[in-house]
Amino acid sequence: MKIVKIILTFVGLTIGMGSVGLFAQEYSFKLHHFLSAKAPAHSQMLEPWARQVEANSNGMIKIELFPSMSLGGTPPELVSQARDGVVDLIWTVNGYTPGLFPRTEVIELPTVYVNDPKAANLAMFDLFESEFKEEYIGLEVMFLHVHGGQGIHTRDQEVRTPSDLAGLDIRTPSRTGAWTIEALGANPIQMPVPDLPPALQKGVVDGAFIPWEIIPPLQLHNQTQYQIEGTNMTRFGTAVFQVSMNKARWDSLPADIQQAFKDASSRDWWSQVGDIWRASDDFGINMAVENGNEHIVLTEEETASFIEATHPVVERWIGEVSGNGIDGAGLVETARQAIAANSQ
Repeated sequence: MKIVKIILTFVGLTIGMGSVGLFAQEYSFKLHHFLSAKAPAHSQMLEPWARQVEANSNGMIKIELFPSMSLGGTPPELVSQARDGVVDLIWTVNGYTPGLFPRTEVIELPTVYVNDPKAANLAMFDLFESEFKEEYIGLEVMFLHVHGGQGIHTRDQEVRTPSDLAGLDIRTPSRTGAWTIEALGANPIQMPVPDLPPALQKGVVDGAFIPWEIIPPLQLHNQTQYQIEGTNMTRFGTAVFQVSMNKARWDSLPADIQQAFKDASSRDWWSQVGDIWRASDDFGINMAVENGNEHIVLTEEETASFIEATHPVVERWIGEVSGNGIDGAGLVETARQAIAANSQ
């Protein structure tokens, strides 16, 4: 009799263990993005976030990352891939789809964003429900963030005044970036960042508006000679990124699975992402300098001339969005106040 009980106990344990294995990782997700697995965005942000979601679910969730557009398509198609349910999750640049996220664009503007990615991320968190959420149709936003800000990279042109940029072809990812480049007298060339290295090498562009973070993964120090920024790390606008899920997929999930994502995407995480991008930016510029590139930090007077030249960009954006029923001037003031409130 004891032998029978032992056997039944063993069978029950085996079945129970099998059941745990059967139901573990019950919810699988594909996260698609445009950079390589070597980029800090993948290894230092997306990968840790995905693993935290999995840990929060006690093994009920599995997130597989697909870098370098490996599931097909081009970077500007990522938003539609998520909205249409082609993939579950995306990480992309809002500016790759101009005009879809006009309210969130306020964070990108020069003189609104200056030099603090953490403060900008927290400002977006604080303003998301009241100001930005309505434009993410078909998406459930996990988190938004910015990069360290648009520095100026040039192939061979030393830049210390806006006039030094006159007539140059400069790459940017977004329309706000294009307006900034125009205000500085250069010609904007919009392209996804993976296309930048060959464009620099072939002379298709003379430079780029982009943060230092991207220097190592794209080896930009081999295609440029100068990296330019204002005093006190002043940058000339930034870009907003999103990690979002297909809304229908999100709505189909039970509350505990949704909570695993929410807990991994808390306000603290938005703050940490700011730190990740600041540290990656520092690493990138150090690599460029060690490679022999010249890191130009503008004087206060030189910086002021760039700030003055880019003021019309804000007015242009206000006029653009006001035509769509958005209080652009009010949103600029709200965004500046929120960033200031979260500034270190």
